[in-house]
Amino acid sequence: MASEPLAIVTGAGHRIGKAFALTLAHNGYAILLHYWTSEAEATETARELRALGALADLCRADLTELPGIAALFSEADKTARPLKVLVNSAGVLRAGDPLKLSAQEWDETLSLNLRAPFLCAREAASRMNQGGLIVNVTDVGARKSWSRFPAYSVSKAGLEALTSILARAFAPTIRVNAIAPGLTLRSKVVTDDEWQRLVERLPLKRAASVDEISSALEFLLKNEYITGQTLVIDGGYSLLG
Repeated sequence: MASEPLAIVTGAGHRIGKAFALTLAHNGYAILLHYWTSEAEATETARELRALGALADLCRADLTELPGIAALFSEADKTARPLKVLVNSAGVLRAGDPLKLSAQEWDETLSLNLRAPFLCAREAASRMNQGGLIVNVTDVGARKSWSRFPAYSVSKAGLEALTSILARAFAPTIRVNAIAPGLTLRSKVVTDDEWQRLVERLPLKRAASVDEISSALEFLLKNEYITGQTLVIDGGYSLLG
C-alpha cells in the first residue's frame, strides 16, 4: 500500500474546494479531486497540485445519484492509499421564492448539499479503520433566515446538525467537524452591488480570502481534540441582527 494518506475533496475543481485541496497537498496528502461539471477547472487544479509534488487523481461523479457516490469511493479504493480525510465541499446555491420554488428544485439542492455529504461520510467512515477526519463545508447562512435561499439555508442547517450527529456516532476514531465560511467568493446569483452592500455591513468590512477559509482545515488537521464543532469564519457576519 502506498504510504501517502489519501484525502478526498468533493467539488474540488475550483473556488473554496480547490483551496482545501491545495491545503491538504501542502500537508502531505495525496488528493482525489472530485468534480461534476467543472472539468477544465479540475484538470487545472490537478496540474497545480502535481506541480507542488503532490499526488492527484481526478474523479467525475454525480453525487446526487448513488452510482456516482459508489464510483467516487471505488476510485479511492483503486489508489491503494489509506483514506484519512474527506472534505464535503460540493454544493449548489440557488435563489428562489419559497412560494414558487418547485419540489424538484428543493430536492436537487438537498440531494447535493445534505444527502450526498451523509452518504459520502458513511462510505468514508467504513474505510477509516485507523481513524480519520471528515469536514463538512456549511455556511454562515445555516444560522440565518435567508428567505431568498430557502433550500440552501435548510440544507446547510441540516448539514451542521448532521455534523454533530456523525461526530458522536463515529467517535472515538473518526472526528467530524464543519467549516462555515461567510462572504468569501461572490456567487453568480448575487450581483456586484448586492455583494458590496453585504461586505460593507460586515464588522471587518471585507470579504474573506480563500486562504483564511482553508486555514481552518489545516487547524482541524492538526488539532485532534476537536470534534462535533462548526468553525464559523465570517468576518463578524453572525454578530449582525
